Amino acid sequence: MTESLYNRGRPEFTQAHGAGMAQKTRILIVDDHQIVRAGLAQYIAEHDDLTVAAEAGSGDEAIRLIRQSEFEVVLLDISMPDKNGIDTLRIIKQIKPELHVLVLSGYPETHYAVNMLRAGANGYVCKDADPDEVIRAIRIVARGRRYLSEAAADLVSDQLSRPTDKKMHEMLSQREFQIFQKLAAGQSPTAIAEELHLSVKTVSTYRTRVLEKMALKTNADLTYYAIKNALLD
Repeated sequence: MTESLYNRGRPEFTQAHGAGMAQKTRILIVDDHQIVRAGLAQYIAEHDDLTVAAEAGSGDEAIRLIRQSEFEVVLLDISMPDKNGIDTLRIIKQIKPELHVLVLSGYPETHYAVNMLRAGANGYVCKDADPDEVIRAIRIVARGRRYLSEAAADLVSDQLSRPTDKKMHEMLSQREFQIFQKLAAGQSPTAIAEELHLSVKTVSTYRTRVLEKMALKTNADLTYYAIKNALLD
């Protein structure tokens, strides 16, 4: 567990602007790169209304911390070794549906933003965004509102106005996209079934749907599509 040393113990409080005492927004940072977590934690610590209550280097560690502690916002990376952000988000929303999740990803909005929002994320920000934008997004998400960067908002608006122009993977449901990713990465239906606690038959049914919706024929086609569209590491 990588809970921040400077936040152990009782929740911190800070003087609110023109008001009484207000509890800080407790944040869980989930990213497999320690330098990224450290940089985020250092910048967040400069803001009196926010505090990094804990850090996690993997999806599994994040899920353990969420079961054990209370947070208002989770900053969640997509690309992680043991359990990717999509799988982690799905489990977070099962455990604590009310928990606010802000995806902070190295992938541009065009690749994942819509699918992550469909999966229950409250916002999506790229890691190359201005640090002040990240802080603004955290505050907005903490209030229960959805945050979209300008690029993500344009993407969603464009899809609503021209739904027939969606990329093939954007037409998949949350579960279909999840299984598409795993098939494209080379996982077998048996391995996927075990990981997601589904039957092999159910996974095969989803595979058929994915291939039909994407007008593809084989798993190799899925892999080629994923690589071409930068959907795999």
